[in-house]
Amino acid sequence: MIAEFESRILALIDDMVDTAGDDELFASGYLRGHLTLAIAELEAGDDHSPEAVYAQVGNSLQKAIHAGELSPRDQSLVLGMWDTLYQRAKFK
Repeated sequence: MIAEFESRILALIDDMVDTAGDDELFASGYLRGHLTLAIAELEAGDDHSPEAVYAQVGNSLQKAIHAGELSPRDQSLVLGMWDTLYQRAKFK
């Protein structure tokens, strides 16, 4: 289930590449890395639900924000895109 959910999100990201602007390309690439890391961490555990993926990526993003990796503008862009991708993948 976790691999299928990851694939749906990655497909949504890939579908944006042709029409996305610079901001969207940055956010999608940034999220791809956090998603891959989150999936790898979750695969070692028992909870493979979409909600677990959402929480794990969210935690990873918060750590990055607290480490100063993203400007306030980029934070808003990345977090907003993550919410949108999650909702679209969850109900696809």
